[in-house]
Amino acid sequence: MAFEDSLADMVDKVKQYEDQLATEEATKTAIIMPFIGRVLGYDAFNPTEVVPEYIADLGLKKGEKIDFAVLRDGAVQMLIEAKKIGEPLSLDHAGQLIRYFHTSNARIGVLTNGRSWNFYTDLDRPNRMDEKPFLQLDLANVDPYVLPELTKLTKDAFDLDSVLLAAEELKYVSALKRALGEQFTEPSDDFVKLLALRVYEGSYTQRVRELFTGLVKKSLDQFISDKVNERLKSALGGSAPRVGAAPVAQESEGAAEEVQEVNDGVETTLDELEGFHIIRAICASEVPLSRISMRDSKSYLAILLDDNNRKPICRLHFNRKQRYLGLFDEAKVETREPISSLEELYASADVLRATIHRYL
Repeated sequence: MAFEDSLADMVDKVKQYEDQLATEEATKTAIIMPFIGRVLGYDAFNPTEVVPEYIADLGLKKGEKIDFAVLRDGAVQMLIEAKKIGEPLSLDHAGQLIRYFHTSNARIGVLTNGRSWNFYTDLDRPNRMDEKPFLQLDLANVDPYVLPELTKLTKDAFDLDSVLLAAEELKYVSALKRALGEQFTEPSDDFVKLLALRVYEGSYTQRVRELFTGLVKKSLDQFISDKVNERLKSALGGSAPRVGAAPVAQESEGAAEEVQEVNDGVETTLDELEGFHIIRAICASEVPLSRISMRDSKSYLAILLDDNNRKPICRLHFNRKQRYLGLFDEAKVETREPISSLEELYASADVLRATIHRYL
C-alpha cells in the first residue's frame, strides 16, 4: 500500500476507533502499532525491527521501559512513548523518553497518543532531547506540508541526515505558522502597532490602537479571502466563485428556492468551499471527481452530479447561525440535518454515496 493510502487508512481508523479506546494498551494495539507498521513501514512483530517494552536501565534506575524502540541494523534509531488516545502530550509525563534519549544512540524521540504524533531530536543541545518537536502530525487534521519529512522516517526511505538537516527549519517554520495563526485569530497589541505605524502617520494613541485593532483583524480576513480567490481563479482557468471572509447572509428556515444558473452578489464562503471538497472526497469512491460540481445561491450551496440540478447530491445551508446539511431521499425530498462542525459531514458518507448510486 502506498504511503499516502496507508496514512489515509490510519486517519479512518482513528475516526472509527477513538471513542472505543479507553486505555493506553488499547491505543497501542489499535492505532500505534498499525501506524508503525503501515505508515512507517516497520514490522511491528519482528523483534529485530521493533521492540515493545524496551528496557532502559539508567544508573540506579533499573527496569525502566520505553513503549517501543525502532531498530535499524541492530541500532536503536527511534524511541516511541505512547499515551492513551485523547490524552494531552506533555514532556512532563514522558520522563523515560527524555532520560533514555540522553543515554542511547537514538536521534529521534516520538511522543504519541495515537491521534497526535510529536517527533523530537536534539537540535538545541547534543544528546539531549529538545523541549519542542520538530515535526507534528495530527491524524485528525493532516498538514500536507509535513508529509515529505515524515516519509524520510519510513523504513524504505530512512534518511537521518536529511531529517536532521531539515529539522531546524521545519521546527521554526511550524512555530511561525502557529504564531501567525494566533495573530490572524486575535492580533496582539504589538502586531497591531507594527502594521498601524506603516500606514498611519499620526501619534499612536489609545484611540488609534482601538481603531486599528478592528481594522487589522478585518484586513487579515480580507487578505486571506483575496489569496484564496486568486488560487481558485488560477485553478479554474480564469474564473472562480467569490470566497467571502465569513458567512453574512441570514436566510429564513422555509423551503429554499431552486438554484439559479447565475447568482449575482453571491459569495462562496471558506466553510462552504471546504464542505464541498469534503463531499467530493466522500463521493470520489463512486464517481470521478470531475462529475461532482457546485452551484451557489444566497440560501444554500448545492452539490450536484454532472452539474445537473435534477441530480442533487446534497445542499450546504451554511448562511445562518445553525448550519444544516440537506440530504435527499429517493423522491428527492430534502431533509436538513443540523451540524456543528465540518467533520460531521463524514457521518453522512453512506447516505451521500447511496444518493449517487440512484443516479447511475
